[in-house]
Amino acid sequence: MKICAPHMGTLHVALRALFEGLGAEMIVPPPPSRRTLSLGCTYSPEFVCLPYKVMLGTFIEALEMGADTLVMIEADRICRLGYYMRVMEHVLRDLGYDFCLITTRMFHRGILHLPDSLRVFSPGAPLSTVLSAVRLTLSKMNALDDVERTLHEVRAREMEKGQADRLWRSAIEDIDGAGSAAQVRAVRRDALRALSAVRQDTEMEPLRVGIIGEIYVLLEPFVNMDVERELGRLGVQVHRTVMLSDWTRFTLFLSALGMSQHDQAHRAAVPYLNRDVGGDGWESVGETVLHARNGYDGMVHLAPFTCMPETIAQNIFTSMRKDIDIPILTVTCDEQMGRAGMITRLEAFVDLLRRRKQRRTLSSHGLRATAE
Repeated sequence: MKICAPHMGTLHVALRALFEGLGAEMIVPPPPSRRTLSLGCTYSPEFVCLPYKVMLGTFIEALEMGADTLVMIEADRICRLGYYMRVMEHVLRDLGYDFCLITTRMFHRGILHLPDSLRVFSPGAPLSTVLSAVRLTLSKMNALDDVERTLHEVRAREMEKGQADRLWRSAIEDIDGAGSAAQVRAVRRDALRALSAVRQDTEMEPLRVGIIGEIYVLLEPFVNMDVERELGRLGVQVHRTVMLSDWTRFTLFLSALGMSQHDQAHRAAVPYLNRDVGGDGWESVGETVLHARNGYDGMVHLAPFTCMPETIAQNIFTSMRKDIDIPILTVTCDEQMGRAGMITRLEAFVDLLRRRKQRRTLSSHGLRATAE
């Protein structure tokens, strides 16, 4: 069995540990690129969202590399992406590809059914093998997210721009190559130590910006034009509201206890949006409220073009302004978006946040900001 799943940040590292631990082969296509997007756009309706196009292009590249099994998202909630799986299947079969399709719906039954669900990738595998693969997968997810959280702090303060990113890429490779949970812990420790050794401007107080939006464009750097790295380059410490390890922990474990990853965000959103509108729209509204309460300087909202849930959230942001005093920049992601234009918008937004913070600081000291 040669398995491929869509690229989504560092997800491929965790999935490689899972599938290879179960005795299957993981086909990892090249990271999403202009070719990937071009392939997806060629065989997609024009107004379908960007995640669909990139995933379709990724699957075509994987099938060209010999993949025979595709793992695709199938959601229960009212987001179109949950239904795209069947459309993709028809498109790929019409193109002449032969493959087995496995959906993520099987994992929605919770932790008690996880071993049985995973045996589809390795029929007859003993429970010890399944648990060992899951343990290594979770340890890699946790390590990657721990290192990435530290990266967000260091990147904004580093004196030599790009050093933290080089260490991050090295950490991804080392964690990917680790063969046991003990090795993963050692790599994590070394990576955190290396990041802490990066020369930083300790007197700097970076702007703090929350990153919200649809999960795929949040996690996949190609789709969002490396927005986190660009903000870090501008001296901004980002906080992304979705991390893979948190999502997995709640989906597989804590949901069985009736706990939801986004309970707090949903409660915060109620004055403006009191029900699920699909995708991550409800969470985008609630997280904005929470970040404003926690003193963040601004929010960057990432939304695929034509995404209904995020369009709803974007329109609600306007009505929130009377209560929530936090600037929000919405970046609409589609195949027409250019890096230069996005960077220009980010630079202008960061400049606005700096001026705003300066005025507030001076005001708190009874001074008046001078015009620039």
